[in-house]
Amino acid sequence: MTKTLSDNGIALLKQLEGFRARPYNDAAGKLTIGYGHLIVRGDGVSKDDILEEVQATGLLKRDVKKAEDCVNECVVTSINQNQFDALVIFAFNVGNYALQNSTLLQKLNKGDYEGASEQLLRWCKVRTAQGAFVELAGLKNRRLAEQKLFNTPA
Repeated sequence: MTKTLSDNGIALLKQLEGFRARPYNDAAGKLTIGYGHLIVRGDGVSKDDILEEVQATGLLKRDVKKAEDCVNECVVTSINQNQFDALVIFAFNVGNYALQNSTLLQKLNKGDYEGASEQLLRWCKVRTAQGAFVELAGLKNRRLAEQKLFNTPA
């Protein structure tokens, strides 16, 4: 059965991303708007846009679909809604490719739920525009929130 991000998951993702009506450069220097929407050519959003919250929510739901599809396709073991939500929020942040090629996914698909949960905390660094990896307190807090959700029984 295909899962989708729950209302609780969307609320947590919004909280973690924060809302910004105007474009800004994220921690990695990428142009972003709304609830973590990366602005790319051809997506209907420009560097001059100012978003209302409802528009940002629409973009978020559109963007989340890719992460939902990824989790639904690459997780082969049974997970509950909270685990699914945590993985979607994680994939939304780090990218589908990173999840698909992670030790976290390997452990999860072998049934090592505790090991997968611990792996979340290894993803607290961001690559700067100069190419260096820097640990961010905000990412650590985000991973702790994802881990807490992942470990919460449904």
